[in-house]
Formats: sequence, C-alpha cells, structure tokens
Amino acid sequence: MKRAAVLSIVLAAAGAAQQPAANYDESKVPAYTLPDVLGKAHDAKSWAARRAEILDLYTKDVFGSNPRTPARVKFTASAEAPALDGKAIRKIVTISFGNAGPKPQMLIYLPAGAKKPSRMFLGLNFGPIAMVANDPGVPLGEEWVRDPQSKAMVKKPMPESARGRSASRWSIDKMLAAGYGLAVIDYNDFEPDFDGGRQYGVRALWYDESATWGAIGAWAWGLSRAMDYLVTDPKVDAKHVAVFGHSRLGKTSLWAGAEDTRFAMVIANESGEGGAAISRRAYGERTKDLNTRFPHWFCANYRKYNDKEDEMPFDSHFLIALSAPRPLYVASAVEDQWSDPRGEFLGVVHASRVYEMLGKKGIGTDKMPGLHEPIQQDVAYHIRAGKHDVTAYDWEQYIRFADQEWK
Repeated sequence: MKRAAVLSIVLAAAGAAQQPAANYDESKVPAYTLPDVLGKAHDAKSWAARRAEILDLYTKDVFGSNPRTPARVKFTASAEAPALDGKAIRKIVTISFGNAGPKPQMLIYLPAGAKKPSRMFLGLNFGPIAMVANDPGVPLGEEWVRDPQSKAMVKKPMPESARGRSASRWSIDKMLAAGYGLAVIDYNDFEPDFDGGRQYGVRALWYDESATWGAIGAWAWGLSRAMDYLVTDPKVDAKHVAVFGHSRLGKTSLWAGAEDTRFAMVIANESGEGGAAISRRAYGERTKDLNTRFPHWFCANYRKYNDKEDEMPFDSHFLIALSAPRPLYVASAVEDQWSDPRGEFLGVVHASRVYEMLGKKGIGTDKMPGLHEPIQQDVAYHIRAGKHDVTAYDWEQYIRFADQEWK
C-alpha cells in the first residue's frame, strides 16, 4: 500500500476518537477559495506594506490590540546556581509592573560551562515553573484549580508531587546537550486561563478602550516582556531566540512572532484552529468552537466569523506569513485530528509564497509528508505518531532545525 494511502487510513482512524460533532471526513471539506496573502506585494519593500495590512487585520478581528509597553517594567534576577546534576546554570527572573498586578517568574536554564552567550528557546508552560523540571531549587508556587464545592477557580499551593510534571514536554537535557538554553514562564502568571481570569492578569492593569486584546494577546505580550529581559542578559544570545508554543500557546507563539520581530524563529506545535490550520476547511475544531468554549482567548470581533469562515478577509496562511522571512516551524500529530493536521500543513504551503518572494526556501511541496518524515527548509513541517502533546521527537526536530538555520 502506498504511503499516502496508509497515512489517510491512519488519519481517518484517529478522527474517530475526536469530538463526535466535528467533521473528520476529507470528502466533506467544502470547496473554498483562499484570500491572496501577497496582495499587491512583489518584493521585500512592498511586502512591508502588505505585512502591515495583515497585522492590522489580525489586530482588529482576531487577537485584539495591546496597550503600549508600560513605562515601569522591572526585572529582578536571582543569583545563578548550578542545577540539573550540574548540566545547567539556573536563575529565576521576576517581572513586575510597578506596585500592582501579577509578578510573573521566568525560569532560565543555561548550559553549564558555556563559553559564549547561549541561543535560547522561550516558551510558556501550562502551569507553575516548578513543573518544567525535577529541580528542587525551583519554588513550588501556586496553581489555579477549580474548587470542588464552589466550582470557582482559586489559587492553591502546588503539591510537591507536581514538581516536574511537565518535564516530558520540554526535553531540557537535549537542549542543553546541543548548547541551547531555555526560558519558561507559567502562562497563568500573565493571565489565568479561564473566562473571568482577566481581573487577575496583566489586562487588568490598563483601562484603555482602545486595548481590545484577549488572553492570547496578553500571553503574547508577556513573551515580549520576557524578551525585554533576555536582550539585557550578557549570557543570552538575544539575536537567536526562538519563541515556542503548544496548542493554544502555539497560537500564542505565532501571534508573538507576528508582533515582535526580535524573535528570530517561530515554532507552533499543534496550534490548530486560530493558529496554523486553514479555517475554511471546516475540519475538526471550528471558529465557533473557539469562541464558545474559550470566549476569553480572542477579541470580540472574532465572533462575527462563527460559522462564517468563508467571510474572513484572511486565513491561517496570513498569520503564518507574518513570521517571514524568519525561520518558521509548524508541527502536527496524527491522532490530533481536532487540530486538523492537513489544514496546518496547508497553512504552511500557502504561506510559503511569501518566504519564496523574500528569497527564502518555502516548504517546497503541496504533498503532505508521511509520519516522521520532516521537511525542513526555511519553513519546516512534520507530522508524528501520537496524540496532542509535545514529545522528545518534536524537540529533536526543533533543535535540528535551529542548528540548520542558525549554523
């Protein structure tokens, strides 16, 4: 049996385990016409104007507008200390905004014995930074949980048993061995991820009617504040920082990379609808699903496209193209049909036109690769076996890609 046929069978089987009301049948994907990502752009100069148009579209209709960077952002770094059996140097940087609001903590690991500033991966974690590694030197902190009696979301001390719970998603040993550092922040530190969480996050610091940002906008804005610190750290190679995110945080990394060109590489792992996947395909998760289940993620204008994706003046290839000409990686998992792996790949395919116009190597094919057959040009993509997650295989590819692009 041909490889494409085998992959189609696997995709169909995986779809059966997803949300029952969603479409997982390629034959039921409607015919659609994508808006032209290039518009009138034909070179780097004209792309700058087109890029500004696309950025404005996403600001007005998807993620919302952010306030300007506050005048008072303070960074307080702990003393450096050996960590992870001597493989790393650890420090924790507290980010504060005057006397009010949250105080996010950024956990930084740098390769021990590095002779020059370290290239970095920067990302957000789904929970306190103590979950990132089995490192007793990291304070446990607090996490948001649902109270079983009141059903309200409350902050409680994180139990010791949760230390290192997210370690499998970060592959820190592989990064350190390859000479990369890692910086991670709990995304809840910028805004907790539930409807009504705005009052506890950075969005509560500004009363500004022009600031229409949703939670994803707040998380992306937080990544830029982390970058504000990294550019000041002499042990960090701030010209080689890759912004990474998984799932909803993959959407966040795409938006952070769009808004802040200091990120030298953008990685979106299984970002799905509202991220890398083509919305017009009507496959897996839909825009209405996002706006119904997670009304706090996006700006209010995004709701006008519920069940009306064909009316969007953009689609995911526009969002992906905002990273051009910087290296970009999109990845999928075969059992994650809710995120529409084929749609994620097609988003990369259609965004590649911008990369190619700018003299970079796009994905180079419209044929979806087989499992564990990554395509790594200046634009990269892979689909792996397994479920919606981040695995060692994913990190092996991201590290190899960074090595390739950054030499």
